[in-house]
Parts: sequence; structure tokens; C-alpha cells
Amino acid sequence: MLRVTFICTLLLTTGSVTAQEILPFAPKPSGSMAGRTMQESVYSPQPMESHLPKDAPNILIVLIDDVGPAQTDTFGGEIHTPTLSEIAEEGIAYTRFHTTAMCSPTRSALLTGRNHHRVGNGTITELGNDWDGYTGRIPKSSATVAEVLKNYGYNTGAWGKWHNTPAEETTAVGPFDNWPSGYGFQYFYGFLAGEASQYEPMLVRNNSYVDHPHTSGGHDYYHLSEDLADDAIKWLDQHKALAPDRPFFMYWASGASHGPHQVPKEWADKYKGKFDDGWDAYRERVFERAGQKGWIPQSAKLTLRPETLQSWESIPEDEKPFQRRLMEVYAGFTEHVDAQVGRIVDEIDRLGYADNTLILYIWGDNGASAEGQSGTISELLAQNGIPTTTKNHIDALDGLGGLDALGTPKTDNMYHAGWAWAGSTPYQATKLIASHFGGTRNPLAIRWPEGIKADAVPRAQFLHVNDVVPTIYDILGITPPRVVNGVPQDPFDGVSFVSTFNDANAKEVKHTQYFEIMGSRGVYHDGWMASAFGPRAPWVAGMPDMSKWHPDNDKWELYDLTKDWSQAEDLAEMMPEKLADLKDLFLIELTKNKGLPIGGALWVPALHPELKLAPPYTSWTFPGAITRIPEFAAPALGNKHNVVSLDVDMPSNANGVLYALGGFSGGLALYVRDGVLSYEYNLFEIQRIHIKATDKLPVGKIKIDVETSYVERKPAGPLKVVLKVNGTEVASGHVPASAPIGFTANDALDFGVDLGSPVSIEYYDQAPFRFNGMIEEAQVKYLGDDAKLNGKEEREIERPIPVAD
Repeated sequence: MLRVTFICTLLLTTGSVTAQEILPFAPKPSGSMAGRTMQESVYSPQPMESHLPKDAPNILIVLIDDVGPAQTDTFGGEIHTPTLSEIAEEGIAYTRFHTTAMCSPTRSALLTGRNHHRVGNGTITELGNDWDGYTGRIPKSSATVAEVLKNYGYNTGAWGKWHNTPAEETTAVGPFDNWPSGYGFQYFYGFLAGEASQYEPMLVRNNSYVDHPHTSGGHDYYHLSEDLADDAIKWLDQHKALAPDRPFFMYWASGASHGPHQVPKEWADKYKGKFDDGWDAYRERVFERAGQKGWIPQSAKLTLRPETLQSWESIPEDEKPFQRRLMEVYAGFTEHVDAQVGRIVDEIDRLGYADNTLILYIWGDNGASAEGQSGTISELLAQNGIPTTTKNHIDALDGLGGLDALGTPKTDNMYHAGWAWAGSTPYQATKLIASHFGGTRNPLAIRWPEGIKADAVPRAQFLHVNDVVPTIYDILGITPPRVVNGVPQDPFDGVSFVSTFNDANAKEVKHTQYFEIMGSRGVYHDGWMASAFGPRAPWVAGMPDMSKWHPDNDKWELYDLTKDWSQAEDLAEMMPEKLADLKDLFLIELTKNKGLPIGGALWVPALHPELKLAPPYTSWTFPGAITRIPEFAAPALGNKHNVVSLDVDMPSNANGVLYALGGFSGGLALYVRDGVLSYEYNLFEIQRIHIKATDKLPVGKIKIDVETSYVERKPAGPLKVVLKVNGTEVASGHVPASAPIGFTANDALDFGVDLGSPVSIEYYDQAPFRFNGMIEEAQVKYLGDDAKLNGKEEREIERPIPVAD
């Protein structure tokens, strides 16, 4: 078995490998000599060029979504993950590998080798803004690993969650520069948004929206995780048949275990009763087991539960069955996605690629998610800042089939934040908190039999997701290019950790790394960590009053990580000078990475929701039944003063959807049943407002208008909806609360049909409930003040935004 040090030396001295500073490579010149005639010419093609060393490894990166280090049984948790265990046992595992604490930022750092603000991803793409570090656009000056490897001869493919395309650019007409194909992936199958229904996703293949299959994984039902594995396996088989001389690079990023937590009942039922004693007891058990496994040192301390997070004991007894089942569904969902990774790994092995495939299995793009807050059947309630009680959810669930409805297409459930906190054992905090390891510490397992000797000793070097790309280039002997496609390249922030592959005690290669997400921040430097929690706890409902937050007033903490594994002992008061030095270092790092202003990601969701990403239009004309318009790129019919006007040829037996925005977990729809016009505003399943005409619609060509206006203009404010036919009001109603951010992350606006997840419970069983008449034209116009709004226009800042600590 070759050791990595030998392999890297060999690659760097192989004659076919040169320091290529400009990509793409120049075209191969002809070796033939052309004369006046063919008789006078010499035909002598040059041999095929290879820019890679012989036996360059195949590469598979697996990225699981929203999982914590204490959830998998590989490292002491209680969710069965045999594939992750297999990769760790047949290779090596890292105990101090870190992410950014948030989806899009981690993915951008992983794919580029740069810090997330440097590549414009200081927040998720849906909340992008005009600050340089928060645009949601990976600049072409930071070429992705796929772009570079494609130029070197790799076959590149990506599957699953992308979440690195600006939300307003995700329509069927692009532009496609910031889609996976624009970043070096020759093949893509998955979804562009931050999450998707596991049963009714809106999917993209390459640059086109496509319907998903009816079944997956050899079953008689469809599930997204299985479909993504099916497609990746098919791609592998085609690669083996058609390009066996080329290595492959695969990036498989599941939608699981991000919300909604959806999985067939038999998977959830595997965990019945396993979490009955709650998250506090779970945390104690897993802490002890992780220590026994050597995943955390014996000196590690179990950190305390935040005062703002409920204890299990405080949950009313009649609510505990709901909270238990939410965790059982999540556990089944998570085991199920690991099984799909197993299918891909098995196919790699079956095709003979096992020994020379570098597999990096990253357990989480951030820590476990507390965004379910008190437990929910419709997770975007919290993101929209709409307050509810657990009883509201249980009551609504009773109408959908009770606890058995959790995990099905009828719910967008997420578990209580207490389960996420337990999944982050022994650390403080969860996803969205960059100051503490509960949000950023995610296990990494690597298998590469030809280059790495299996070793059960955990690697404890401090690493970051931005170190992956430099490591891949180091293995291949690739000099990071200075220019790619004519664009000068940004410096790397990551460093290679090849030296740790076959030496568990190798010296640290990462000396400094800053963290920042939504004002939660910290900096690591040579064994020390200084951090400030920031303005909000994701498990607390609602947004904080940002007018009262100033980063200079945040309390900073200081930890000696050489003695304090879990950030349990704050030394800030004892060592103020050390803390001051690290605070200065943080500001230097954030500034040079374009991360200012501190908390810049909160500009839209907490300060200016009216500036959320949106199309630069105030009116639209849809010539017929246009479908699959992603919600963030569609007219905001549920939170703007607007009128929708439809010219319709109405049949005598009229039935079907005229338009629908969103899905069953939240949305609005205008439809006809047995000739009667109806409208539904589905407020995240907790409340459904039905507005219905009394008389049947006229037959033939008619005009239908739906006007939506604010009763009180404020975020989540109440609405009035009026339905008119040929200018005459036929029905009206009051919507008590609205969705200020949006109904869904990955559903759409459809005319003439409700594709994906059906909005209304009234036609759920008839979905997609295609309209049997003809929509000749639909017009949408914003009215009043909304007709003047343009998210791209220059705006005066109403109050100063702090830019320094």
C-alpha cells in the first residue's frame, strides 16, 4: 500500500505534470505537416495529452445536511450510520474538522478553498444583499475545484442540494453562469434551493427543470434521497462504459437531513421508543459513549443547556409524544440517507474503483438545526417570524392523520431545538451559531486504500472545510492556477492536510481561522478561540430588535482549546490582554475577507425584509399556462399589494387550478371546482383561509381578477383578498397573517396546474389538478407603494450599521 507522502512525491516528479498557472490548457497542436497535396503531406497526429499523473484517483465528496457530531453512532450517537462507519473504519476520521455554521457559506468554501465571505457567501443565497461578502455569487476569481479538475481531464458531476446560485437567477431562462454548469460541473441533477420536499421536489438536470421519476430505489414510491443515489449510480455506470480512461470527480450533497424531515414510515418506526427520555438524557448518554470511543478526550466537559432552551422535563406530558415522534422521524430520515450513500459506495466498489477512489464523507455542512424551535409541522413558520404554539401544531396535525402524518408529504416537520442541541454534544449551540462548536464542528471520514492506511486513531488537527480543495490539489500535484478563463484568481485561505493522512500526530497545518454568521463570530489561532455569541439564538422564536444591537456591546469569551475541548471554561475575565489580541485578529481576518459589516447577513431578514431578493419588475405578462417559476423569482402574490388578472376560456364543466404559489406546507391558490371559483391562503398548515364564490362561473371567455391588499402594512400583516369576475366582485375575505419572506424554499408559481406539492387540501387528492379550460393570458401588477419598490434601486440607510468591533 502506497503512502501519501510517496504518492505526492511521485506525482510532483512525473514528467506529464507541470505547473500550469493558466487554465484552460492551450489546444494541442497538430503533429502533421500539410503540403500542397496529400501525397506531399505527412500525417502524424501527436499522442493524446494527459495533464494528470498516471493513476490519478477518482474523488467522491459526500456532504450531508444539518447533522450534528453526536447524532451518528459512528462517533457515539444513536442514529445508525453504517456507511459513515465503514468509511471511517477503512480509512481515517477527523475530530476537529469545521464548517461555517450555515449552508451556502460552507458549500462555497468547500468548493473553492476560500473563506465564505471572500467568495460572496456570508449568508444563504436567498438572503443575499449588496455588501461584497454577502452577494450570494461565487466570483469567477475563485474558480471551483470542479472547474480546475475539468480542465485537467476529470469527468465532473454534482447531485442534490446546490444552494450556490442567486435565488433570482434560478428561473428556466437563467442566466446559467452561476448554476453548477457555470462552475465546472459537466453534469448536475438536483435542486438549486436550500431545501426541497423529499416527495415532490422541483428538480434540475443540467440547465433545465425536469420532472422526477415516479419511483426510486427499486421501490413503488418516490423519495428524493433514493433518486439522487439512483442517478449517481447511473452516471457512474456510464462513466465506466464510456470514459474508463478518465478519473471522475463526484460531489453528492443530499437534501437530508435538512428540513423538511420526510421519510417512509418504516424507517422512522425503527426508532420507536428510543428517545422517550428526552434530549437532556440523550446528551448525557452520548457524552459518555463518545468518550469511550475516543472521539472526545476524557478531559472534555459537557457544556450546559442554554437558559433560553427548554428542558425535557418542562415539556407538558401531553406534548411529549409529538416531540418524541419528531425525533424518531429525523433519525429514520438520517439513517435512510446514509444508506443511499452506501449504495453509491457499493457501486464504486463493484465497478473496481475502490482502491483508487478518494472518498471524503463530511458529516454536516453545519451543526444540527434548531430552526424547528419548539417543534413544527411547517418549518418556514419560524423563518417568517410567525409565532405559534405547540398546541397549534398538534391540533393541525390531528386533521392530517395524527402522528403518523409526520414524515409524509402532508407535513414539513422539523424537530424541537432540544434535539439539535443534544445532537451537538458536548458542545454549546447549534447551526447558525459560528462562535461555538455546536454550530461548526462536523466529523470528516476519509477512505483511499491506495493512499491512506486504515487507522482507528482519530485525527485531532484543527481543520476547516476550506482546506479540502488545497488538499486535493496537493494530492494531484496541481499548482493552483493564477488565471482561469481569463480571470486572475484569488488567494487560497485553506491549506493542505495531506501530512495528516498517514500520521495521526502530524503537526498542525491550520494556525488561524475566523468564523462569522449573522453576527455570531469567533477566531481560532494556535490553540486559542475567542468568540461572541451574537444577537440571536436560532431556537428562540422571532428576530431580535436589531435597532438595539451593536457588536461592540457583545460579550466576548476566551477558551484555551489545548485544555478545554468543548469551550466549557471561559477565561475572558482572567486574560483580558489575550482576548483583546484575538479580537483584533478577528477584525483583521474578517476585513481582509470582505466580511464587513459585522452581521451583514442580517440586513435583509432582520432590518429590511422588503429588500429581500426579488425580480426587478413590478408587472408581469404570462402568455398562457407558464409553470415552474421558482418562488423567489416569481411575483410575491402573498405579501405585496397586487392584482392578478386572467383572461380565461372557461368550459362548462370547469375544474382545475388557475394558479398556485408554494406547496402544501404553505402557499396560495386560485382554483375552480365544479364551476365555482375558490381561493385558499394556506398559512403554513396552521391556518387555511378559504374564499369561495357562491355562483358558478360564466362559460366562455371571461376575465378574473384577484386583488390582494394590506389591511395593516407590517411584516406578516393581515391581508384583504377580493375576487372579481368580469369586473364584479364575487367573493372576498380576510387573511389574518401573511408570509413576509416566502412560503417555500423550492416550490414555484404555476399557472393552469399545481405541480410539485399541492397548495390546497381541497384538491390534494386530485393533484396536480390541471385546469380543463384555457388560460389565454395572465397579468400580475403590484399596486400602491409596492408598484414603486425596486430591490435594485439605491436606498438611504435609515440608521448606521456598525462595521467594527
